[in-house]
Amino acid sequence: MREYRADMGEEQYLYLTTTGRKTGLPREIEIWFVEAEGKYYILAEHRHKAQWVKNIQTNPRVRVRVGAREFAATARVLDAERDRDAFRRAQALEKEKYGWGTGLPVEIVADRIRDSD
Repeated sequence: MREYRADMGEEQYLYLTTTGRKTGLPREIEIWFVEAEGKYYILAEHRHKAQWVKNIQTNPRVRVRVGAREFAATARVLDAERDRDAFRRAQALEKEKYGWGTGLPVEIVADRIRDSD
């Protein structure tokens, strides 16, 4: 049984825009995602070495686009011990949806969601 949001349909990708920690410029990536309990989860294949993870650790304010929806949000890298349940849930849901779930989970909490015109 899938837990990601039905209103996100069968969207495969989330577009995440972070702020470059050195340049201050917006940096967008396309990445697989899942949703559970009103939060979005993405996995960093290269864990803490991923540039977008480093950007989030410097500035957790992000922009997200999923299908026709776009919103401001706060992202945070999950800790394997402190965030054990969410860490494991994100990996399990990604494995269910995509067949892969071994990366470092990042949790995204939307400020508010609006439909784009």
